[in-house]
Amino acid sequence: MSGTQGATAPGLAGTVRTVLARLAWYIRAVSGEDAYDKYRAHHESVHGPGDAAPMLTEREFWRDRTDRQDTNPQGRCC
Repeated sequence: MSGTQGATAPGLAGTVRTVLARLAWYIRAVSGEDAYDKYRAHHESVHGPGDAAPMLTEREFWRDRTDRQDTNPQGRCC
């Protein structure tokens, strides 16, 4: 009996890891934490390497985003 129990444990652990990874992805997406990653992907696809348009650092991106939200408030839940 212990042989079958050991065979399902790695499968269960893999399933739990997958669920937790997807949950973390969802929380990042809903909270907006992945905004800089999206910005980088968009900037690289539009401008490409060697383009004169400099990519903002993560710190500059968040500062700009916060400033724009403060200057132009939009409807949001909080």
